[in-house]
Amino acid sequence: SFPKIYVAMVRAGEAGGALETVLTRLAEFMEKEAKLKGKIKAAMAYPTVIVIVTCGILTFIMMKIVPTFTKIFEEMEAGELPGPTKLLIKISNLFVHQFYLIIIFMVAMLILYKILYKIKVCRYYLDMIKMRAPVFGPVIAKTIVARFSRTLGTLITSGVPILQSLQIVRDTVGNEVISKAINEIRNRVREGEGISGPMGRTNAFPSMVTNMIAVGEETGAIDSMLDKVAEAYENEVDSAVAAMTSMIEPILIVFMGGIVGFIVISLFMPLIKLAMGLTESGSGDSGSKSGGD
Repeated sequence: SFPKIYVAMVRAGEAGGALETVLTRLAEFMEKEAKLKGKIKAAMAYPTVIVIVTCGILTFIMMKIVPTFTKIFEEMEAGELPGPTKLLIKISNLFVHQFYLIIIFMVAMLILYKILYKIKVCRYYLDMIKMRAPVFGPVIAKTIVARFSRTLGTLITSGVPILQSLQIVRDTVGNEVISKAINEIRNRVREGEGISGPMGRTNAFPSMVTNMIAVGEETGAIDSMLDKVAEAYENEVDSAVAAMTSMIEPILIVFMGGIVGFIVISLFMPLIKLAMGLTESGSGDSGSKSGGD
């Protein structure tokens, strides 16, 4: 019923006769974790609403507006339709007559993602893609480093042995790339090395984190140094979330504008073509009448 970090910290508190202190530290740790998660969820609320509204508007256009224009084209006998218009009509027909296929496809993609995420090799590459994604990547990477530093620092401060602490962090960090790096660090520590050296060789952590942990090892204050790293990266997460939010808004506006522009151009191209044809035929009739006179 309790996470591994709870059990390990309570066990260390009982062994050291400092259970009250450990429980207080555990409560503070969970409050900071909840605060960090709350900031990320709050930042993602606006983009999520925009995406949902955008999908709703596009679905309405495809199911109501485009079919109306299709009937107009048929009644006006517009002839051969332009390529973009044909593509738009096909997409609209898919929404109107085979909407269940779109739902099945989305559900299948979600199931496939969950299946792939259960496979360790696939999960490693999926987590790597997440960390290197253009907009969301920096937030994810900084959040993971902050969680790693905060968890490891809390465990060491509470008296949990370093190997057990690394094992708990490995299992709770929530990213396969970092978990693999922590496992390599743990193996090197078991053989007698420090933490900073193997950490630098994994290339999975920023150099600032590695350097600060190296200083903490030299001064014998690795727990307080990890707390400083966690605080620094939690502040960076705030900045990264703000930057991500400011970037998402114009990206969504441009994306939405591009889709709406494509729809408008595709719908009006046949009308413009038909109007130009009527104008040319009108000019031809006037010329023939003038020649006859």
